[in-house]
Parts: sequence; C-alpha cells; structure tokens
Amino acid sequence: MDIRLRPEWDVGPPGGPRIDASALLVLLAGVQDGGSLADAARSAGQSYRHAWGLVKRAEALFGAPLIESGRGRGSALTDLARKLIWADRRIAARLSPLLESLASELERDLERSLEPNRAVVRIDASHGFAVARLMELTHAAALPVELHYRSSLESVASLARGDCDLAGLHVPIGEFEARALRRYLRWLRPDTHCLVHVALRTQGLFVARGNPKNVGGLADLRRADLRFVNRPEGSGTRVLTELLLEREGIAEGEVLGFDDTELTHAAVAAYIASGMADVGIGVQTAAQRFGLDFIPLLRERYFFALRIASREQPHVRAVLDMLASPESRAAIASLAGYHAAETGKVQRLDEAFELPLPP
Repeated sequence: MDIRLRPEWDVGPPGGPRIDASALLVLLAGVQDGGSLADAARSAGQSYRHAWGLVKRAEALFGAPLIESGRGRGSALTDLARKLIWADRRIAARLSPLLESLASELERDLERSLEPNRAVVRIDASHGFAVARLMELTHAAALPVELHYRSSLESVASLARGDCDLAGLHVPIGEFEARALRRYLRWLRPDTHCLVHVALRTQGLFVARGNPKNVGGLADLRRADLRFVNRPEGSGTRVLTELLLEREGIAEGEVLGFDDTELTHAAVAAYIASGMADVGIGVQTAAQRFGLDFIPLLRERYFFALRIASREQPHVRAVLDMLASPESRAAIASLAGYHAAETGKVQRLDEAFELPLPP
C-alpha cells in the first residue's frame, strides 16, 4: 500500500469565492518552462479558455498581472507570479516531512487492520534525500516500514528507548568526528548497537545562483549584509553548524538569522532561493534542486543505527538486504553529492570509529 499526501492551498477574499492555487500554479510553472499559456494548459489537461479564465480571476484578485506577453517573445511570468511559485515550493519543502510521516503512519494503521500479526520495521530519521529514495524502494518491494521524521539526536534516543528499529544519524569526517559522535554515544553502546552505512555525502554553504553577495566561506557569516537560515536544535546539521562556527571563532549572536530555522535541507534551500535569506548549510542535492550555488565544506557519513540483537530478525533483515542491493546503491549514487560505495555495509561501532574516543 502506498499512500501519498500533498499540500494544496487556495486563495480568495475573506468570505468570497476561492481560487484553486494548485491548479493556477501548475499553469504558471508551465508558462515559466515553456513560455506559452496554451502549451501550459494543454500539458495540464485544461482547455485554453479555462486556463485563461483562471489566470484572469487570479489577476483580478491580486490586482496585478501574473503573465506578460509580447509580440515575438511568447509569455513570461511577472515577479508576483514567480513569488507565488516560490511560496508553493516553500510550503511543499516545509510540509513534506510531516505529510510523509503521516502517510506512513496511515499505511501501517490500515495494514495492521488487514494483517495484524505482520512485523513492521520502524525507522526514525531526519528528512533527507537518501532516506526518501530508500522509502521509495521499500514501497516498491512491499516491505513493511513505518517512517517517522525526527532529528538525529531524537532518532538515536528513540532507538535507545526501543521505540524504533533503525535510527538515522550523520557524522562528519575529520576534525569534528569525535565531538559529533560523542553526542550520539549518550544513547549508543558498542555492545548493544551496530551501524549500517547509508551514504557518504557533502555538506556546504547554499547561496543564490551566481553568488551575488560574494560569499567565500564561513568567515563571511559575520557580515551584517548576510542573513543566515539555520536548522533546528538537535538536527545533525545544526550540530555541525555549531562546531564549524566554534572553529571559526564566530559567536552565534554575530550571525544574522542564527535563530531562524527550517526543518529540512530542502526547506533551507527553498528559503534562500525565494530571497528570504542569503546563506545556509545543507547537502549538495538540495542546492542543485533549487538552482543554488554550492560551496563545499566537508563530507560526512550517514548511518542507520540498530540493535545488534535485531539484525537477524526477518523483517529487519529484509530491509538491510534491500539497502545493500545494487538498486539502492544506484538510487543513492544518482543524488548530487552522495556516494554509495559502502551503502548497506554493517559495522560494529568500534569498526566504524576509533573507540574509545579521545578525551
């Protein structure tokens, strides 16, 4: 069973008729891509008359044009229309983790009603592109998986309580490895837990296309003309951000927008792409998908932690085998900034890291 929930919205005057913003945005995106309302209407399965009427009703509501036409140059979007598209993308980026978690819960509730004795693999992980790809593969293979999006620290705490079977976490390679890992070892025990490698990925700075504010690196976050957008406390990227700023000798109070947060890499990228901030930190895939420039900072390893005792349980074993498959590796390797050479490899904590950690 595959349930999908999508954000939709409408707009209108208080107490007045509403306009289906989702249908309008499909048309506007089509005009943006193809330069023609007629072609956009055809692609959306709408008559030109209906599409034209929808655009005109929206323009009357906003009191401003959405599409500009010129002889010999087709149709183009106005600034207002582009802002509507970016608003919709921000909504999707913010709500996707919640909707995907709710969809997963609903799937499992229905399946438990139909097959009450079927074991389910419970995954707690931060919202990310590799996890999303793996969920697509588990659905295609009809594997019983229930996903809850949580921060990395919340995920490993959930594993320690026995509330999930797999917990996502990511640890930077190099100078920050021991300090980042120490936070997770509050809940992970070498004699109780092991790790399965998901991906190696690149984290870096997001800036607008063309880098119009000439951001060169972390030191620029002190600049008064740069607005930063952060990730929530407890997220692995927030941990990384704090470590990076500490290394640079930058106090949190020196960073304009440090307390402004977005839940996911995609939401940070959408926020910057819409012009609401100038710089953020996240994975390369998000920058690529939102047309941003990317300044690499470091690589990190993304793992699922699990209890050693659960590794050979049939339902858990099925998910681990799927993760180690060529299909999973190909799916993850196709993501910008992701590498899958060790995807599916299971290791003890003291094999993945040098333990005990230095003081």
